[in-house]
Amino acid sequence: MKNNLNDHQNPLLNLAGKGLKYFLLTLFGLTIALVVFHLFGAISITDILLHSQLGEWVLKIAILLFCLFAIAMIFESCK
Repeated sequence: MKNNLNDHQNPLLNLAGKGLKYFLLTLFGLTIALVVFHLFGAISITDILLHSQLGEWVLKIAILLFCLFAIAMIFESCK
């Protein structure tokens, strides 16, 4: 039985999915690194990592990924 549905995926949705995957992996790795540094007494390294603009960059990337997902969903709904 043939159906007339095309199964083409949106490239923007694929990009946003890969971006989310690597963003979450990076957050997970950073969390592990901070916990290990804190456990072994390297408080100065954790202070340097947390005092920098790391939180601001994480927030900007999260907002960018959210916007990519929103744009991809709008394009998918217009098809």
